[in-house]
Amino acid sequence: MIDILSPMDVFDSIAEFERTGKRANVSILDPWYNKGLGGTRDDYLSFIEEILIRLCRFSDHVYLWGFPEIVATFLPFIPKTHKLECWLTWYYKNNPSVIRGWRSSQQACLHLRTEDAAMYPQHFLNEVQLEKLREGKLRYMPGPASVLEAALNIGFVGRSEQTGHPAQKPESIYKSLILMATVEGNLVFDPMCGSGTTGAVCKRLGRVAVLGDMNPEYIEITRARLAKVYPDSTSVDDRFDFAIGQ
Repeated sequence: MIDILSPMDVFDSIAEFERTGKRANVSILDPWYNKGLGGTRDDYLSFIEEILIRLCRFSDHVYLWGFPEIVATFLPFIPKTHKLECWLTWYYKNNPSVIRGWRSSQQACLHLRTEDAAMYPQHFLNEVQLEKLREGKLRYMPGPASVLEAALNIGFVGRSEQTGHPAQKPESIYKSLILMATVEGNLVFDPMCGSGTTGAVCKRLGRVAVLGDMNPEYIEITRARLAKVYPDSTSVDDRFDFAIGQ
């Protein structure tokens, strides 16, 4: 079940969620990076800090995205209720940048969680490992690597996923994040959903998701995209209490 909020400011989306009294298993924050996309702010760091604090109040896990040099500045803002579980890296080789100098090939993601938040590395086991797990013969639980490799969705790469959003991430990257921190039926919140990648992955995996964005165009992109994920599904709905009221 996927809920898509009407276009609204990120803090309004968070307030809508808070009013339900629900707790998110996961919140994903992938903000625009203060370089023109979505606008620029002189108070960008304090802006992200406030969002992070608000999300951590009702989220077991929080994923915070950004370029490494940006994400590093957020480390001091991690609330005491959460710990840094992992610094994740998305690595890609096909950035077409023509900037003279080092060509960017990575983005970073901070995985934060509460002390008692469940994690599910078993979701990444192969069939042989799963059989050993069932038989009680798996000596340790190997987790996935913290460097996730997937090409940028540009040109002919990822054409089936492309929506026209200028900063869209591959579904495979979000799939790893969501699998590590949720099971079927768990609740995921994304108040800056952009092209709706969080919703697409949640819909495929049977997770509940609440999505928001301040940009009406991105909300429409998300609606159109999710309507094509499992076309026989009727779970895309405007009503905020449709998903999280279950």
